[in-house]
Amino acid sequence: MKKLVTTFKIFALAMVLSLNSCQNDSNEVLKENTAKQESVSDLKKELGSSSQTIPNTVQVQLQDSKKNLEQYLKGDLQITGITVLGKLSTEKAISISKNLLSTKESFIASGNIMDPGSVKIGKMESFNSGEDLSVAKQSLSDVVAQEVKVNSDVLEITWNHKGEQFTSLCFYTKDGIIWDNILGGLVIMERGSQVETSNDNQAKVLSKWFKEWWTAKWLWGSKRGEAGYKITIYYNGSTVSNADVSDWGNISLGKAKSESKILKKTGAYGQCRYALGLCTPTGSLSFNSNNFTVSFSGLGSNIVSNGTKSLYP
Repeated sequence: MKKLVTTFKIFALAMVLSLNSCQNDSNEVLKENTAKQESVSDLKKELGSSSQTIPNTVQVQLQDSKKNLEQYLKGDLQITGITVLGKLSTEKAISISKNLLSTKESFIASGNIMDPGSVKIGKMESFNSGEDLSVAKQSLSDVVAQEVKVNSDVLEITWNHKGEQFTSLCFYTKDGIIWDNILGGLVIMERGSQVETSNDNQAKVLSKWFKEWWTAKWLWGSKRGEAGYKITIYYNGSTVSNADVSDWGNISLGKAKSESKILKKTGAYGQCRYALGLCTPTGSLSFNSNNFTVSFSGLGSNIVSNGTKSLYP
């Protein structure tokens, strides 16, 4: 009898878990269906009138983006049309915008246009699944919620990617572009380094430092973020008496992580370890303190650099 009761309890628990799972799946489907039912036409109904003259700052950003796309992608991705839709005049308009940008069928882009092989463009669902898809959708929804406000204006941009036509929504103000899944998803990523030695020959202890960094730029060329580290050694002759290191990481509308530590601070040289990462909103970064590395997951433009640096007098 006890075995029968136990078996029944297990069966009942399994049924409850199964029902909950089905209910969760149904909720996800319902959410997706709700998002699918909304279209740009629905958004237009909620928009107020807007000047058909695009602010000069936005015009320059769009023109510079076109130039950079042509320079690095050689016509693979082109802006073929721009249409002013109107002004976000209601909270409902913002809500519809969130759904349109974060639905799994919305087009997104990632990659460093200076490295054409890294560029990926397509519907969100074609690049993400499971948890990665949920993270990407939520991140884009958060971008709209945090950055796009009532009285922001909306453009519809028509794109041609290797013969495929699609559109994206671009939100802006007189001060410039706020967000667009394509313009905001792609980056220009550059690496830089610099070394400098103390030139005070009278000092008993001299110093020398080395700095390395990765800079992320918006598609139109202005700085968006940076991650880097700087190691400094203090020495007399050929002997290092001390060393220190600093790190930094920041990015607008994205995620950044930076860590560093000194491995060797005296002797023939100084040495540090660094772990750096930058990415756009649709991806994630994590730091593993056990092996002192930053890693990237999901989909998004990103740079991750883990390593050591030795600096000699």
